[in-house]
Amino acid sequence: MELENGWLTGTKRVPSPHSDERPNGEIPSLLVVHGISLPPGSFGGPYIDRLFTGTLTPGEHPFFSQIQGLRVSAHCLIRRDGEIVQYVPFHRRAWHAGVSCFAGRERCNDFSIGIELEGTDNQPYTDEQYLRLAELTRLLMRHYPITPARIAGHSDIAPVRKTDPGPAFLWHHYRELISPSTEDRDREHQDS
Repeated sequence: MELENGWLTGTKRVPSPHSDERPNGEIPSLLVVHGISLPPGSFGGPYIDRLFTGTLTPGEHPFFSQIQGLRVSAHCLIRRDGEIVQYVPFHRRAWHAGVSCFAGRERCNDFSIGIELEGTDNQPYTDEQYLRLAELTRLLMRHYPITPARIAGHSDIAPVRKTDPGPAFLWHHYRELISPSTEDRDREHQDS
């Protein structure tokens, strides 16, 4: 997996109309981890793709009438089996964070990348999701000024409104997966 013109190679693309240009040539410097399931608590199916492309039909499930007309997107979704779906190229602004603040700066969509994990706040995420999220994170850290200190959950940047990715998300496990391995640290030490 690599980046070409803001798109991941070798992954599914479902372009979303719910995006626009970042202000003033802003470069993404924050990674926001989200959790989503549609209908709530259900996995699989086409509904997340439809939500992010504005094609969700309210009559398909009672919950969908509550989110009818919602114009949201994320840069990527990582499904339960580890499949990555990309909706918005990383140089564009996806509409994932809403009213938000990180390190005293509001409007996180302007300077962030949003990654959705298919899941719920209280149900464990899968090993495949952690591995793919870590792989994607390391790739993004090579291309953008994103550091471990600039990775947050949706609940961190919108604490009154949002709870995802929730207590089921194992931050320590994820951070271990994105940290340089002992072998990498030894190699860097030998090179210096």
